[in-house]
Parts: sequence; structure tokens; C-alpha cells
Amino acid sequence: MPDVRTFTVSEDDDGIRLDRWFKRHMPDVSFNIVSRWARTGQLRLAGKRAVPGDRIETGQEIRIPPPEAAPARTARSQRQREPLTPDEEQFVRDMVIYDDANAFVLNKPPGLATQGGTKTTQHLDRLLDGLAGDDARPKLVHRLDKDTSGALLVARSARAAGHFAKAFSGRTARKVYWALVVGVPDRDEGIIDAPLAKQPGTGGEKMHVSPEHGLPAKTKWRVVDRAGNRAAWVELQPLTGRTHQLRAHMAAIGHPIVGDAKYGGPEAFLTGGISRKLHLHARRLRIDAPDGGKIDVTAELPPHVAETLTILGFSPMAGDSLPLERSKASPEAKQRKAAAAAKTRRRERRGERRARGSQARPKRR
Repeated sequence: MPDVRTFTVSEDDDGIRLDRWFKRHMPDVSFNIVSRWARTGQLRLAGKRAVPGDRIETGQEIRIPPPEAAPARTARSQRQREPLTPDEEQFVRDMVIYDDANAFVLNKPPGLATQGGTKTTQHLDRLLDGLAGDDARPKLVHRLDKDTSGALLVARSARAAGHFAKAFSGRTARKVYWALVVGVPDRDEGIIDAPLAKQPGTGGEKMHVSPEHGLPAKTKWRVVDRAGNRAAWVELQPLTGRTHQLRAHMAAIGHPIVGDAKYGGPEAFLTGGISRKLHLHARRLRIDAPDGGKIDVTAELPPHVAETLTILGFSPMAGDSLPLERSKASPEAKQRKAAAAAKTRRRERRGERRARGSQARPKRR
């Protein structure tokens, strides 16, 4: 059908149910309509017939009928949005740290959920009405955890949202997080490659490392500074977009993020006047714009993270001065690495020859 609509699943929607995807991105399409599309074979996921309960994966294509195939909803069935107060409108405007024809970038404060849910009535998605003006209502493109602060991109139009969603799912967007972690890693940098799955018995509210059932998850990290053996300031770059990925990964290597009781338990807190709030902040976002340019925005730290950096003697300049891309090794460094590897292989071969010689030597009687 020439008028069917096709959407690509972004990283932030990886693993959720198909009906939940419609609730996030097409709230005007009711569950009954989605079910009807499924029954009549008009709802397709990765080229196959789909049902509302199917789990979706990054990169899969969702095909739905053209808009006229969905019957108009009655006024009674439409959800009425609660109007914002002047204070709420000002609150969301104050979050804006970047604004152009395609997007807003907001500095989301900690404690504010990105989207609504059970018993969550105050959330950023609701507040976006305050940025609509005479244009279309802005659309969320990705998410941050409720207690995570920092740079969050919001598209001004459906066209821009589609472009940015592809950038996130195609992993061309770069997200840089700052975190304070308990203890100090034994290396300066590395990549955590540990599949994540929902932990049974938590209702999907907590993730855990599961090589058998988890979805691929990778996080690049490097140490910015250290406070003795007590704590470290690390830069984190998620190479995938799993739920709670950074929090679960840092806890998995024995260095939970400060203030993260969910993944670090009682050991996730520091004494000495350090805030008990989560110390995870989306510091920088760089993404290609629809017009061919680049959006590159840095979000100021929330007060509790800035205060902790000061207490521990860290300077934000140390983190901002790090290059976004990892520098390539010089030819001399590559030669040294190759020579060391060759030396190791020679030692291993000598050891093998000695072992064979000892086995061939006759025993004394």
C-alpha cells in the first residue's frame, strides 16, 4: 500500500511492548485500534504480522495503515490535557539550553520523570505543552531516568523527530555522562560489554547482567580524576541504549554510582557531607541536525553534583578538556605494542619447548 506508514524502533524503545510504543509515540491511536490492525493483518513488525504484546527491538520497522484507516475518536474518548499553570510553563522554559528550528535541548533536573506512568502525574512530557507556542507540540526523542539530570533533546516536529530517532538508533549521536562512583577502577579506561535483562521479581524496574537472556549492552568509560581510593569521577558513553544501562554496568564492575541505592545498596553512599542523591548527569549531547549541521550542547551540573565535585577537589574543566573521540595511537606506540606481543609469544614458545623436553627426558631409577 503506497500510503502505509513505516517507523524504525529507536534504542530508547528497545525491549518494550508494541502497544507501549504506540502509547509513547502515537497516543491518539487507542489500544482497540492497534488490536484491530493486528487482527486484520495491517500491523507488521519486521515484515511479519504483529500483536500488541510483541516485544520490539532496535532497528526493527513497524508498519501501520495510513491515517484514514483509523476511525476518528469521539470527543468523549479523547484524553483532555490538563492545562499548565504559569509557574509550570516558566519551569519548562527555564530548562531550555539550546533552541533552533528543529529542536530544543533541555537541562532536565533530577527528580523529574521524562514520561508519565503509574502514580506519576508530574513529568516532562506533560510540561512540553509549555514549549508549543504557535508551532506543533514538541516530541520526546529519547529519555533520561527520573533521578538522572542533564541534556535531553526534544524535536519540534514529526519530521525532525524521525531524523533524530534514526540518529539515536543508528548510534551516530554521542551522549557523554559524568558520574561519581564509589572506589577507583584499577584501569584508566575500558569498555563494559555485558548483556542486560530485566531482573525477575522486580516488575521490570531493575536490570541485571544476564549473558543467557540479556540484550547486548556496551558502555565506554574512562576515569577523569580520583579522590584517593574513596571515589572516582568517570566519563561514561553508552554505546547502546538499555534501561538503566550505566547504573547497572558500573555496579556490575564493583563501582556503583554514588547515591544509587537500587544498584549499589548501602555501599553506594559516601560520608563527609556528600549528597545522597544520584550522581549521574548527561553532560554533553552531540547529534547531526536535519539541515546538515550539528547540535553540540553541554548541560550545567545540578547543585548536588557540583557541590560534590568541589568537596572532593575536582574541577569541571578536567572533564570538559577530554577529547570526545579517543585519540589514535602513534606509530611508535603501535610498534611498542607489537614488540611486546612478539616478546610474549616467544616466551610462550620457550615455555612449551621446556615442557616438551621435560616430558621426553627419561626418569632416573
